[in-house]
Amino acid sequence: MSSPSSIEAARRPWLDYVSVWRWHFYAGLFCMPFFCWLAITGSVYLFRPDIEAILDRPYEALVLDGPRAAPSSEVRAALATLPGAAFDHYEPPATPTGAAQVVLRRDGQPVRVYVHPRTLQPLKTIRDDDRIMDVVSHLHGELLLGPRGSMLVELAGSWGVIMILSGLYLWLPRDRWRLAGMVYPRLEQRGRAFWRDLHAVAGLWISLVTLFLLLSGLPWSANWGNYLTWARNHWAATRGAPDWTIGGEAPGPQRSTATASGEPAEDAMASMPGMSAAEMAAMTPRSGGHDMAHPDQRQDLRPLDRLVPLAARLQLARPVWIAAPAAGVRDWSISSHAQNRPQRITYSVAPASAAVTAVQGFADQNIVDRVVNVSVAAHEGQLFGRANQAILLLNAIGIVLITVSGVVMWWRRRPARSLGAPPQSKRTTGRARPPASLIAAVLLLALLLPLFGASLLLVLLIECTLLRGLPSARRWLGLRQS
Repeated sequence: MSSPSSIEAARRPWLDYVSVWRWHFYAGLFCMPFFCWLAITGSVYLFRPDIEAILDRPYEALVLDGPRAAPSSEVRAALATLPGAAFDHYEPPATPTGAAQVVLRRDGQPVRVYVHPRTLQPLKTIRDDDRIMDVVSHLHGELLLGPRGSMLVELAGSWGVIMILSGLYLWLPRDRWRLAGMVYPRLEQRGRAFWRDLHAVAGLWISLVTLFLLLSGLPWSANWGNYLTWARNHWAATRGAPDWTIGGEAPGPQRSTATASGEPAEDAMASMPGMSAAEMAAMTPRSGGHDMAHPDQRQDLRPLDRLVPLAARLQLARPVWIAAPAAGVRDWSISSHAQNRPQRITYSVAPASAAVTAVQGFADQNIVDRVVNVSVAAHEGQLFGRANQAILLLNAIGIVLITVSGVVMWWRRRPARSLGAPPQSKRTTGRARPPASLIAAVLLLALLLPLFGASLLLVLLIECTLLRGLPSARRWLGLRQS
């Protein structure tokens, strides 16, 4: 005959409600300030092409009293304004009367020079990192703290996955299914019930999109991005530099630099024989790589005069880069660096004849890069136009809404001299081992999200060691007394 305790254990749900609530509470307490920040900065970045078009408008409708100068002359004029700089790439203007944008590199930093197409006077000189949308990008992905900030955002994103999964578990009804309070809020409710409905319903509607944004943002992060690159490079079919930045740094192929003796260093792509200029340029991230500029400032820029008309005929999605060949490569490249990444395509072009020698498009990428690039384009709101932007903008509003409602609920129920976390008790924790399914789920998440696993281990160590002899701290945190 089964004992009462075994019957109770058999009826016990595979996850304890209060324990999941505690996970949700602590994950939300840590994540939501980051989520609000990401929602606001991400909403601005959704409209990067529109904002940059407005900012560049004064340079796209210039008054010309004659024909345009040759593109090679525009590059030389830009080089003359920055002694010691080297040519990186040329971006053709969006209009027939627009200024060319010549990107140079000085001290490893990209500098953009807007050149008047008739007078060859520099109209504007600015570091790419100082452009408004690049600043927003660094605020969003790195908190202006570089790789350390990227790891903080990754940590918040990892715990955000836990917050969403635990929130969906708490959303499930414990008695009966109903639409009111689960799918739509009961607006006639007052007090905490109203805020609970608002929090639960908004959380339900944004959960899937937010989960997608968290997972699709991980390839950019300093830790998980390198984790993914390490994994993909274990197979020859996916080996190579990824086409996205990692922790704010561009992992694209490095062009040759000079050694201390003045001799060229070994080409970074030598380990990938047979790689064309199209393949190398296609792997170059939008922000460029370090020291990507051509090392010889006396290089022949005349092919640029033949490639600019060719780029116009190809009608690539903007922005378009026309770049000189890397060391050891003969062909120049014409490439689209559109935010809608499936539209990106790179042409290798012979400098003398302007004949296309190779093409590298989205379909030529390996499966891992195609999946990541599609998810990145959707993450940035560019994959399917205005509808993509609208969905993500509404989702960002929802994130702010659940943050406000969560804070209100917490503040209203928070006891005096306590954090207000759902309290542990012998009834809810007991001495029983956690279910195997829960242990397996946590181990899987820790394996897929290493920062989550490391931080979880740190939290458990603190709870089992430092807090064991601090009853007042345990009481404030709602932990069961030892």
